[in-house]
Amino acid sequence: MALRPTIDFLLYDWLNAETLDQRSRFADHSRETFDAVLDTCERIAREKYAPFNRLVDTQEPHFDGEKVILPQATHDAHKAFVESGLLSASQDYDIGGMQLPYTVEAAANAFFAMASVSIGSNMLTKGNAGLLMVHGTEAQKEVFALNEFSGRWAGTMCLSEPQAGSSLSDVATRAVPDGEGSETDPLGPRFRLKGNKMWISSGEHELTENIIHLVLAKIPGPDGKLIPGTKGISLFIVPKKLVGTDGQLTGVRNDVALAGLNHKLGWRGTTNTLLNFGEGKYPVDGQAGAVGYLVGKPHEGLRCMFHMMNEARIGVGTAAVMLGMAGYYASLDYAKNRPQGRPVGPGGKDAAQAQIRIIEHADVKRMLLAQKSYCEGALALELYCARLVDEQHTGTPEAADDARLLLEVLTPIAKSWPSEWCLEANSLAIQVHGGYGYTRDFPVEQYWRDNRLNMIHEGTHGIQGADLLGRKVLMEGGRGLQLLAQRIHTTIEQTAGHPELGAYATALRDALQQVEAATQAAWATGNPSDALANAVPYMQAFGHMVLAWIWLDVARVVQGNDATKSIAFGVGSMGATRYFYHYELPKISAWLAVVSQRDLTCAALPEEAF
Repeated sequence: MALRPTIDFLLYDWLNAETLDQRSRFADHSRETFDAVLDTCERIAREKYAPFNRLVDTQEPHFDGEKVILPQATHDAHKAFVESGLLSASQDYDIGGMQLPYTVEAAANAFFAMASVSIGSNMLTKGNAGLLMVHGTEAQKEVFALNEFSGRWAGTMCLSEPQAGSSLSDVATRAVPDGEGSETDPLGPRFRLKGNKMWISSGEHELTENIIHLVLAKIPGPDGKLIPGTKGISLFIVPKKLVGTDGQLTGVRNDVALAGLNHKLGWRGTTNTLLNFGEGKYPVDGQAGAVGYLVGKPHEGLRCMFHMMNEARIGVGTAAVMLGMAGYYASLDYAKNRPQGRPVGPGGKDAAQAQIRIIEHADVKRMLLAQKSYCEGALALELYCARLVDEQHTGTPEAADDARLLLEVLTPIAKSWPSEWCLEANSLAIQVHGGYGYTRDFPVEQYWRDNRLNMIHEGTHGIQGADLLGRKVLMEGGRGLQLLAQRIHTTIEQTAGHPELGAYATALRDALQQVEAATQAAWATGNPSDALANAVPYMQAFGHMVLAWIWLDVARVVQGNDATKSIAFGVGSMGATRYFYHYELPKISAWLAVVSQRDLTCAALPEEAF
C-alpha cells in the first residue's frame, strides 16, 4: 500500500477538495493543479529527503566554534523545498504565493514528513511569517515575512526558558526601549532584549542567510519590575543579523548567541538550541542587548504567538501521523517478506511444512491493523482540520465562524492524539520486526525515537488535556462541543440504517453521550482542581470518540463508492473501521470513569508516598 492513493481518497472522495476551486480565492486551480503540486512534493520527498533520513540521524548538527554544521543533504533538501514554492503555497499571488488551499498544502507536506521529519519542511518558518502577516506592520510584512516566504530567511519561535519550561507566566526575558527615537523606528518600536531561550528548533544554522526569531519577553512596568503572569508578555522580532528597511543585511550581527546544542533522542537532523539574547557577545552600537522590534501592542504577545502555536500544533500532529505511517509501511513490508513459523492444524504444527510469512499470523495482523487504524485515521483527522482552516478563511460568515470554533475544540486532539497513538504504532512496528526492530539495521527504531518528541513539544499531553477540558469544551457556553456533536450526529444519521455500519453508529452515539456526561460530571463541583485532575484520560477518551467518528464517516464514503474504486483500499478501510470499533472505542469507558467520579487517586497522593 502506498501513501498517495490514501491521500487521493481522503482529499477527493471524502473531503471533496476539488470543489474548493469554485471559491474565488482558488478559482485558478483545479484537481489537475492540485495533483501537480502533490506529484512535485512526492518526487522531492522521494529524491531529496527519504534517502538521507538515516544520514541526518547519525551525522548530528555540531558547532565548530563559529557556525553550526549540517550535512550537505540537508542543504540540498532545503533548496529543493524552497524551489517548490511550498513555503508560500497558501499565500496571495501578489506576495509570490500560489493561493493554494491549505487542505492541499497540508497533504503535500505529508510526503516530506514521512520521508524525513528530521530534515523538516520549514514548518516554523511558515508559521513565523504567517503570524507576521496577521499581526505585523506593513513594513514588518515586507521586510521579514516576505523574505521568509521566499526561503531567503528562516524563522523560529522562542517561548521556553531554562527556568520556566512551558510555564510562560515565568518568562524572565526583559525588553526595554532602545533609547531616543526607538518608538518611531520604521521596522516597529525598537527594544533591547536580555534573557535566555531554551528548546529553540532551528535556532542556529547556515541554511539561510538570516534567521528571524519571534521572542516572547516582558516590558518592565514603571517601577522597573516585570509584570507577573502572562499579561505582561510582549512579542518581538529579533533577527540574527540586522537588516535595513529595504530588506538587505546591514552587515551588523545582532546580540544573539548560541549557548549550546541540545543532544536529542531523535529528530537529530534539526538543530535544537539554547540561545542567549543580549549577553554582549555581539554588541550593537557598542551596547549589550539584542535589538528587537515590537509586534502588535505591548503586553499582547501571547495572543499573537498563539496564532503560530495553533498552526504548529496541527503541524506536530501531522508529523506524528507520518512517522507512524512510515513505521506501518516498513513493518507491513517486513511482515509480507519474513518467513517464520508454521500453521497450527488439528494435529498441531507440521515441521515438514514450509514456513509461512509472519503476516499470516493472527497477532501480526492485529498489530498491523492497529497501526493502520491509528495512522490512516489520524491522517484523515489532520486533513479534516486543514479543510476547516480553508472554511474559516473562505467560507460564508456563518460557516467560517463554525470552522473557527470547531478548530478550537479539535486542535488539542489533532496535536495530542496522533502523538500518543502513532507513537504506539511505531512501537508495534518494532514489535513486528522482533529483535531486528530493536537494531539500527532497520528504520523503525528511528521512527519511534523521532516520534517520541511529539508528545512533548508545542504543548505537552498534560497541557493539551487541561486546555481541552479546562477551556475548549467550555468556551462560548460550550458551543464548540455542541457543533462537534452536531457533525457527529449527522454521520450517525447517515449510517444508522446501513447493514454493515448501523451497529457502529449506535456505538458512536453511546460514546458521544458518555463524553458529554463526563464533561458535565467533571465540572459538577465547579472546582477546577477536581475537574482537571484527570484531564489526560478525558482527552484520550475524547480523541478516541473523534477518531471513531472519522472512521465511520470514511467508511460511509467507502461503502458509497462504486465498484470501479480500489477493492483492496475499501476492504482495508472497512477492516480498520471494524478494528477501531471492536478494539479501541470500548476503552473510553475506563478513561471516563475516573473523569466522571473526579477521582483524586493521583492528585491527592502525598509526595512522600511516591
